[in-house]
Amino acid sequence: MTQLTPAEIAQRLERLTELSVELSANSNVGLLLERIVLAAKSMTHADGGTLYRTTPDRRSLRFHISMNDTLGLYQGGVSGQPIDIPDLPLFTPLGDKDLSAVAAYAANTGTSVNIQDVYKADMFNFSGMRQFDELYDYHSESFLTVPMRDHDGELIGVLQLINAKDPATRKTRSFSETDQRFIEALASQAAIAIAHQELIGRLENLFESFVKLINIGIGEKSPHTGRHCELVPELTMMLAEAVHKANTGPMAGFTMTDADRHELWLAGLLHDCGKIATPVHVVEKATKLETICDRIHLVDTRFEVLKRDAELRALRKRYAVKSDPLRDVEIERELERELARLDEDRDFLRRANIGNEGMKPEDQERVRRIAQYRWKGPDGVERNLLDDEETENLTIRAGTLNMQEREVINRHIDVTIRMLESLPWPKHLQNVPEYAGGHHERMDGKGYPRGLRADQMSVQARIMAIADIFEALTAKDRPYKKGKTLSESLRILGGFRERNHIDPDLFDIFVRSKVYLDYARRFMDPEQIDEVDVSTIPGYVP
Repeated sequence: MTQLTPAEIAQRLERLTELSVELSANSNVGLLLERIVLAAKSMTHADGGTLYRTTPDRRSLRFHISMNDTLGLYQGGVSGQPIDIPDLPLFTPLGDKDLSAVAAYAANTGTSVNIQDVYKADMFNFSGMRQFDELYDYHSESFLTVPMRDHDGELIGVLQLINAKDPATRKTRSFSETDQRFIEALASQAAIAIAHQELIGRLENLFESFVKLINIGIGEKSPHTGRHCELVPELTMMLAEAVHKANTGPMAGFTMTDADRHELWLAGLLHDCGKIATPVHVVEKATKLETICDRIHLVDTRFEVLKRDAELRALRKRYAVKSDPLRDVEIERELERELARLDEDRDFLRRANIGNEGMKPEDQERVRRIAQYRWKGPDGVERNLLDDEETENLTIRAGTLNMQEREVINRHIDVTIRMLESLPWPKHLQNVPEYAGGHHERMDGKGYPRGLRADQMSVQARIMAIADIFEALTAKDRPYKKGKTLSESLRILGGFRERNHIDPDLFDIFVRSKVYLDYARRFMDPEQIDEVDVSTIPGYVP
């Protein structure tokens, strides 16, 4: 057996140290596994190397990487070449540990197996190896099989080396005890590094699942808000990619790494997480008079009382002037006119109760006049047809929310920021609160909650502001409005740009790169996708 010189041992120690640093710094598990096999082969001058990984149910070993220099084989791993070999069971059909295969034995016992000549060994079943040799005209001889366990003793995989070579003669030799010790050290360090990276991955998956859990809760509370939380990150990333690709103009210097993309995606998912604390009757307010129920029906009842009172007055008048047919006709016509006016006023209030983009001042004044009608309730007290709160709601200029309710809605962004800033974000995600918390800010500094100007906001937050507005304009699942067409939405968004609400350079990329069209084709209903004449979009110069 070839003995290593002190210089060779020192060289291996140095290589092991270098690899340890590399394993701790590399976050790509696929590349980690490849480096482990290559390093093990290099240290021991092995002709071949195989790395097994445990299956998800931990009942079998799966071929993950297989290399052989003589045969020029490299399968699995990052090679892209599949390994068409069945999994190696770790247990018998009766549930006992399977110790017949050398890799399964090492996995189940936690001990390394060093075999000088597999054709002279009778402890293990090497039928698969013999078939391999016959198929490829190869001769397997020395085997070193080492289990890979992490710091908790959990099996990560098995590393197997084949046919150690003498560096000088290239003849096959056995693996020395020194070889075995070095590979055991390598396997241990590699297992810990892999477990570390997989733990990070599982924690990130857990966190993303927690984010989705919040959005599920929001979606159960308000389905349209839940969908909004799903679509805003999609549109945010579409626009961010378009900005990333821009090689001219003011945004040419903006670039993103994969880590940057992940950070922005998470911010998009969390941008409205504060709505989990917003009362549902405000989030879902479909009409101006809706609280727990739509109070327009109470107003309808009052109109019925007014109509009943009008009919009673007409009957009293007719009773007072008996046997006067002409007067009866006049009274009847007066009643018909009054009932028709009340019906018209009731229908008008029903229409006013439905929020729209802008209520005319004359319509607001008409509501106030109708509010002064007097009616007598069940308590016998005469009062105005509409109280002050109902009048205020029915004269809302746009949408369905009054000032107090808008403040409640706006507070969701304060809650979002407080929720996100309370988390101990790692360095690569530390911008999530700023990105998510800035989507209601305006370029002119008149947005909320902090009144930031454009130069105080990140590009990512400004991107999300556009995505948030455009999704809201095109959404057709809102209880208080219809989804707008593509051309209508772009004209309204252009108005925001002209009023310095959104970033003009990002808006230019949004239109010029046709991000709006890509989004529409993926997420909007076909009937909403109409022809867009970009020359009609305010603030956009083709």
